[in-house]
Amino acid sequence: MSFEKITYSVEDEIAILTFNDPKTMNAAGVETIDEMSLALERAGDEARCTIITANGRGFCSGANLSGDMNGGGAGPARKPDAGRELDRLYNPFIKAIRTHPHPVITAVNGAAAGVGCSIALMGDFIIAAENAYFLQAFRRIGLVPDGGSTFLLTRTIGRARAMEMALFGEKIPAAQALDWGLVNRVVADDKLLEEAKSYAKKLADGPTTALSLMRNLFWEAEDNDFDSQLQSERFAQRTAGRSPDFAEGVKAFLEKRPADFRKA
Repeated sequence: MSFEKITYSVEDEIAILTFNDPKTMNAAGVETIDEMSLALERAGDEARCTIITANGRGFCSGANLSGDMNGGGAGPARKPDAGRELDRLYNPFIKAIRTHPHPVITAVNGAAAGVGCSIALMGDFIIAAENAYFLQAFRRIGLVPDGGSTFLLTRTIGRARAMEMALFGEKIPAAQALDWGLVNRVVADDKLLEEAKSYAKKLADGPTTALSLMRNLFWEAEDNDFDSQLQSERFAQRTAGRSPDFAEGVKAFLEKRPADFRKA
């Protein structure tokens, strides 16, 4: 399938999904999210690590208010429901990132606003360009944060700062986002994709079973109690211990050489 709103490529078993609608600052319209969802599914089969990034001045400016969300699907006998598209489109995409079979890196340039902010925060590893900023702009149009942002922000930076972002709708620039613990790295604008690929290669070279289990454990930890998390770790360790990656890791250790997990 050819894509119109995004680009998709695989390099050295690293999938790169790129928002590519610069004229709207990569607004997350229906077609865009449909294409991203399909590309993400392909990446799960074709790669060992996935990067989500964007072309142009912005990472993703949020839902496309000019066509997708402005009426909430209202009809002659139906009241407006601005949440309807969340059920049908946006929430499944966010969940698909959460359940992706290998690590996801988000490489954020320019604006990550509205649901674009949520997509950026879904990365297991988040790299921001110096020109990036994060924005909960919903108050400006009389809506509430969505796409999981109330969950993600509260657990990442705490209720007070999450509330501040939402209530005042002010931009959080990359340097401040790093200080708050919202992102992992801030890099020069022209080095963003290069740095993302460098980290992605380290993950793609790693033990895929263990990394997949690891990312799932840390996502689960945000909801589990301590005893439940101990059990999750126990069963994940069983799975990891039965994988070819573990066999290769032990063999490499005994042979005093680096493990080659790509061949495991």
